[in-house]
Amino acid sequence: MKHSAEAIRRELDNGNAALIAYLPLGYPTVDKSIEAAKVLVENGVDIFELGFPYSDPGMDGPVIERAVVRALENGTHLEDLFRAVGEIYGAGAPALSMTYWNPVHWYGVERFAQEFSASGGAGLITPDLPPEEAGPWMAASDENDLERVFLAAPSSSDERLALISQATNSWVYAASTMGVTGQRSVVDSAARDLVRRCREAGAPLVCVGLGVSTGEQAREIAEYADGVIVGSAFVKLLGNEDWDRALADAGALARELKEGTRNTK
Repeated sequence: MKHSAEAIRRELDNGNAALIAYLPLGYPTVDKSIEAAKVLVENGVDIFELGFPYSDPGMDGPVIERAVVRALENGTHLEDLFRAVGEIYGAGAPALSMTYWNPVHWYGVERFAQEFSASGGAGLITPDLPPEEAGPWMAASDENDLERVFLAAPSSSDERLALISQATNSWVYAASTMGVTGQRSVVDSAARDLVRRCREAGAPLVCVGLGVSTGEQAREIAEYADGVIVGSAFVKLLGNEDWDRALADAGALARELKEGTRNTK
């Protein structure tokens, strides 16, 4: 299946939440990031989210930020993104890209949508594109059968959540931060509340990223969200200079996380 919403609903029908993995394209190299993505899919990841590196990111934490710098130094291009989503889709998982809007705008919105869809890409997560300014992308994504995923934050008003929920044609990314151990219960409560508010606002599906790194944490989020998004934990493992060990550890973590999302519905 090409679309991530289909994969999420398949997992929900089976009593599970979906496991969504994030990696920045081009880290540690383009080919290795694609290889790592395939390993994660083989080990239980349901949906893949490729971050396209950008020189002025607004929401990346330090682990991902360092990886993005490396990807930029490697000269990662949009053509690499088209190839990557096609290979990941061919490996059996819908492939989204999280990208800041400027690269898409620079390439040409309609041209990008056509080539991304033709490559097998599912759609985009656009952290810095508000729905009010997304008219060209909404038209191009509808024309080319691509998913639109917008972000919601605990600080978002009910009116804004309604706007976000109406603009998406797939799922809403409920963004938050795990924080240190002593703050986790507070953050988790905020994430639960945000998921509830998104659903009340009309979101078709809601997935949560909370700095998850263990199967137990994945299970806690899977109990109230439709999907669990994991990024930094995978990126950290891929920093190992022993690449075979890095892939083995990433695969093991994917299996643990997927087990955490099973039988939670």
